[in-house]
Amino acid sequence: MRYISVVSFFIVFWIFACNGSKEKIYADNEKVIKLTYWCASNPQEIKLAKELVGKWNSTHDDVKIELQPIPASQSSEEVLLAAIAGKTTPDICSNMWPGAMDDFVLSGGLVRLDQFPDFVDYITERVPKDLLESFRSPDGHFYQIPWKTNPLMIMYNVKMFREAGVDQTPKTYSEFLEAAKKITKDIDGDGMIDQWFGYRSLKPIWWQRLFDYYTFYIAASGGKTLFKDSEIIFDNEASVKVFKLFQDIYANGYFPITEFQGDNFIAERLATNITGPWNIAYVEKFKSSDFEYDIFPIPVPDDYSGPVYTYGDHKNIAIFSTTKYPKEAWAFAKFLVSPESDLRLLEICSQIPIRKNLSTDSLYTEYFTSHPKIVKFAQQAPLTRGVDGVSDLKEIFDGISQEYEVCAIYGKRSAEEAVRKAAKRAKVIIDWNRSR
Repeated sequence: MRYISVVSFFIVFWIFACNGSKEKIYADNEKVIKLTYWCASNPQEIKLAKELVGKWNSTHDDVKIELQPIPASQSSEEVLLAAIAGKTTPDICSNMWPGAMDDFVLSGGLVRLDQFPDFVDYITERVPKDLLESFRSPDGHFYQIPWKTNPLMIMYNVKMFREAGVDQTPKTYSEFLEAAKKITKDIDGDGMIDQWFGYRSLKPIWWQRLFDYYTFYIAASGGKTLFKDSEIIFDNEASVKVFKLFQDIYANGYFPITEFQGDNFIAERLATNITGPWNIAYVEKFKSSDFEYDIFPIPVPDDYSGPVYTYGDHKNIAIFSTTKYPKEAWAFAKFLVSPESDLRLLEICSQIPIRKNLSTDSLYTEYFTSHPKIVKFAQQAPLTRGVDGVSDLKEIFDGISQEYEVCAIYGKRSAEEAVRKAAKRAKVIIDWNRSR
């Protein structure tokens, strides 16, 4: 009987102990905060996000991150706006295009980040002041964390430049056109040009103009965008000079009026390529063993003075107003833009963190030493501009694109008239949409 009693005691003790453990586990689980994080859907950023989320989750017992690539659609902006309308947004997303921010803010979909006591100090330590100001919302507040940029610069074939007698990379429009004249030629003697200075897609699609007109406009204007204080300002001399430049380029055949298949820069039919740092890995993978290339900044008008800006193709981070845990989401956002996370962004994605003194910070020295071509993009990063966060931006760029096609590509309209018409159309679009 005594044996049975002892056994019974241990059985009862074990049951209560197990129940107690289970209750503790359940209680602990109830305390765990779960945040949903949407990243971009490209393989490199998914890989980066998986690594960073894994690192966070392994060191944080109280806040766990659930990762999901942003659902597929025509654009991530459409997905996010639909999610805001349906109140199905994630807690945090790192694929925020600045051009759609007004829509997100006006819909009440985003958390105001400067409500966090340490936001200003944390972000100003990371981001150059003038660049940070370009992300301020019209209401005076911040709803996005500047994260990464892909500065557009000009990649060029060193051997083609050298063989054509172009000894220095062009800094001004006249130097650019002179280099184009020397390099563009008929190689096989059939009377047809088969080697060009450069190429841009002729499709009158709004985002194509980010890579030609808009990039050159930002450089020519000293870092201006299309708007200032919600007013159109691109009806100016900088726009006219850019339109005239490309009109000269196409009129002289320096860029072909055709649509190419394949990569003709790698095939050495094109001497230049307007591109970002992401293209370096591609070129390194597919170039021939004797292919030489380098990078130079966007040229500016001959009478321009000052630093050379360019389009930055920024993607930022935002916290959505549906979150139940804004403070915890802010803590995770800071982790995503930490110095160590920025290093992994470089190493995995070949994209440039928006960070002061990036090219001189000792943390990144080893990376830049082993990736010398990307250093120029890192040095250019502080002198970038994004797009205005206005609701009508895509329609406005469509209008610019149509005038660019008529004027710059086909020479059917003067640059002054084309810019004036594009600005007038932009105002009509804005007035029409606001009146509805």
